[in-house]
Amino acid sequence: MNIHLIAIGGSAMHNLALELHKKGYQVTGSDDEIFEPSKSRLEAAGLLPEKWGWYPERITSRLDAVILGMHAREDNPELQKAQELGIPIYSYPEYLYEQTKNKLRVIVGGSHGKTTTTSMIMHVLKTCGIEFDYMAGALLEGFDTMVHLSDRSKIAVFEGDEYLSSPIDRRPKFHHYHPDIAILTGIAWDHMNVFPTFENYVEQFALFTQQITPNGKLIYYENDENLRQIASRVPASVQAIPYTSFPHYTEEGTTYLAGSLPTPIQVFGEHLQNISAAYLACKELGIDETAFLKAIATYKGAAKRLQKIAEQNDTVVFLDFAHSPSKLQATIKAVREQYPRRKLIACMELHTFSSLNAAFLPQYRHTMDLADEAIVFFNPEVVKHKRLPEISSEDVRKGFDDTQLKVFTDNRQLLEELTQKNYENSVLLIMTSGNFSGIDIKELATQLIHK
Repeated sequence: MNIHLIAIGGSAMHNLALELHKKGYQVTGSDDEIFEPSKSRLEAAGLLPEKWGWYPERITSRLDAVILGMHAREDNPELQKAQELGIPIYSYPEYLYEQTKNKLRVIVGGSHGKTTTTSMIMHVLKTCGIEFDYMAGALLEGFDTMVHLSDRSKIAVFEGDEYLSSPIDRRPKFHHYHPDIAILTGIAWDHMNVFPTFENYVEQFALFTQQITPNGKLIYYENDENLRQIASRVPASVQAIPYTSFPHYTEEGTTYLAGSLPTPIQVFGEHLQNISAAYLACKELGIDETAFLKAIATYKGAAKRLQKIAEQNDTVVFLDFAHSPSKLQATIKAVREQYPRRKLIACMELHTFSSLNAAFLPQYRHTMDLADEAIVFFNPEVVKHKRLPEISSEDVRKGFDDTQLKVFTDNRQLLEELTQKNYENSVLLIMTSGNFSGIDIKELATQLIHK
């Protein structure tokens, strides 16, 4: 197979390129700029384009397929050439489905928790020695790539993203996967630039459930009112299975699962809901409770999902992907409950299109109230880059409804604020989908607890 990837440098796209290369496909690609770690990984595999840019002469009738990344535009010259030649053009999710359409597909969707739940299922299957295809939204410990496709496996486990599929396919990615087992972890408005109203956003998840195969399963978080309504409308051939948090208890900072055998685990908070979803999915795949508990006990968590990045004595630093209001509030609540007697310092970055939108800021009202100290950072240059109306520090305080909220727009001033604090008997919770405009967060965490 000869495959060409337009916008090969993306996080997802370069992982797909690496996996197809490992399968023995002839893989080429192009992009107008490629950053690390994509650049080094593609270069090591011999897949890095010789020069940046779009070159329609690379698109010939010898190609079996073109995969179009979200970074490209509708008028991309390579895309136009492929359309002229009649070469099959796939979006990233379409191609994943094409590779797994004869397998049992487990698709994990939701506004938050989908990477963690996907990684839990993957961890359990791997621990139990079951071969499977997968796609996750982050590089996970124990896995070389974010994508794996095998001719031998009979199961595929995919993270189901609701964002758009490609520049010429405005459907959410997870509408392409047609799950046999679908999981929905919860709904909280995100991607305001694509789904301008909450109702429109919710409808995408309802449409997802309509794609479940006959006699399939929908595993959904029961405490989410929108998911309950969606579950009540699934096709008659689909079984809806509700879940809440896995039974558990906490002793001296360690959380135990209260199953047939009390099991200490290395995660906490909202992860207990994710464990329930993962358990039900694994049960459908033939894994019993004993095997599941034994496997999940060794699960350390996905990167940037309540990831412990530094610890010394009575000080611990966590890094989390939280950026949406519901996720921000849930993450702070989880850490507060896990460490009730420690000072909680919560620092988050407004980085996404929705979070930097003045009209969206009131969604953050009181989301950081459980923290002893709350800090918010945003970069005005990012606001300009996203072509959004200017926002001020006072706009942010009003949005969070917190006059004591510390707001920074300069990462040097933020670093100074964090560096001067006393972290004795404290938890520092850092939450971002970015990197605070160039801060090495893990290095900073190590410096703070060893100063």
